[in-house]
Amino acid sequence: MAANPTPHSDTSDPPEPSTSAASAVDGSGKHPVDRTLPPAKLFTSGLQHVAAMYAGVVAPPMIVGPAVGLSAHDTAFLMGASLFTAGIATLLQTLGVWKIGARLPFVNGVSFAGVTPMIAIGKDRGTEGIAVIFGAVLVAGLVGFLLTPYFCKLVRFLPPVVTGTVITLIGLSLLPVAFRWAQGGDAAADDYGSMRNVGLAALTLAVVLALRKLLRGFLQQIAILLGLVVGTLVAVPLGMTGFDAVADADVVGFPTPFHFGAPQFEIAAILSMCIVMLVCMTESTADMLALGRIVDKPADERTIEGGLRADTLGSALSPLFNGFMASAFAQNVGLVAMTKVRSRFVVAAAGGILVLLGLFPVAASVIALVPLPVLGGAGVALFGTVAASGIQTLALAALEKGENALIVAAAVGIGTIPIAAPDFYHAFPEDLLVVLDSGISTGCIVAIVLNLAFNHWGRRPAAQDGPADAGRGGSGRHTGFVHVSE
Repeated sequence: MAANPTPHSDTSDPPEPSTSAASAVDGSGKHPVDRTLPPAKLFTSGLQHVAAMYAGVVAPPMIVGPAVGLSAHDTAFLMGASLFTAGIATLLQTLGVWKIGARLPFVNGVSFAGVTPMIAIGKDRGTEGIAVIFGAVLVAGLVGFLLTPYFCKLVRFLPPVVTGTVITLIGLSLLPVAFRWAQGGDAAADDYGSMRNVGLAALTLAVVLALRKLLRGFLQQIAILLGLVVGTLVAVPLGMTGFDAVADADVVGFPTPFHFGAPQFEIAAILSMCIVMLVCMTESTADMLALGRIVDKPADERTIEGGLRADTLGSALSPLFNGFMASAFAQNVGLVAMTKVRSRFVVAAAGGILVLLGLFPVAASVIALVPLPVLGGAGVALFGTVAASGIQTLALAALEKGENALIVAAAVGIGTIPIAAPDFYHAFPEDLLVVLDSGISTGCIVAIVLNLAFNHWGRRPAAQDGPADAGRGGSGRHTGFVHVSE
């Protein structure tokens, strides 16, 4: 892989594989992404992915359910349905059907981007509000599916200066989530931010780091899972976790289709969720590019198209089983980066586990035993790894040339506004907050626009261009991260 640019072209030839990607292919012709693992390793590595994402999957229904007036029983039903539909979407991504699926170790789950709009749609309307939400998500998923062939062509405008910025923002945007988990998750709780919570998070992080340092082979790869187990065991005598949820959970609970009635369709709700769908597609594109870089299998236009099809189709199918919009889970990208386990079948196993958790609530309740501070400690390592991967990508962006450093500075600065100043956009129209409150989306848009302004529009003929073209996006001869030398 080389950072030397090729002349900008408007052709749509498929990108050539990078040197590192080619070298990753084994003697049988299989890339590590396409290799299988022994059953025991497949299950434990998949379970580690589930543990990393579980809280993120069940949190949106935990928030939306009570906000729209659902009972605790119905909210629990939504949580199980979200696990089930996240598993279906993840299987679509990893195994693929026809031209659907990125066929990368790519995890899908419930998107946080839709929480605020869904609450606004269904507030105080109970089951009728949920039916309107499901109708809007269904239509938004179908609209996104139809737009995918056109949306994925944006990859030609995502060179290292853009993708590195976005990947860095993904990590930075996730770190506050880890910090909130480390404090206890509930800001209204008496022990929020207590030394006991933060101490448990610090202990978990220390255990993960120690295991990564001391262990070798497969045990080193599942250091996150082992750290979660150790942290949870420490939490039990401290009274920071209990087994009441396991005792109260149903053994079997299939997410009955249309449990809350047939979807209802309202124009305003549909438009709101279509905007959320575009935000999710933007973030998923960035995550696929990040994951392709991490697994040495750069995500080209075809891969992104398949991945977005899985995202949007998964979102359209989710309401049928009482689930919400499906999107990429960046924390699992960090897990792949840390463990170096690149097999997509590991994540497919995670998808299968999620489906089973949705069908067997008692099993899901066991995973829920992991206290949020424990997840927070592990999350610092996971999410920080994503940011580090973005910085590594920026090293390929020739920041010393042209205005590439300025592009990164502006995009990162604007992208971190929701993190550094959460109330910055408080006076803006609520409809705009769907995009503005996502630092990943705003940073991505700023990086793309500035890259076009500085490295595309009004440039000299290609023969006169210098190395600053490393910031340019060309269609056809680049991998989505760096251009390939001829």
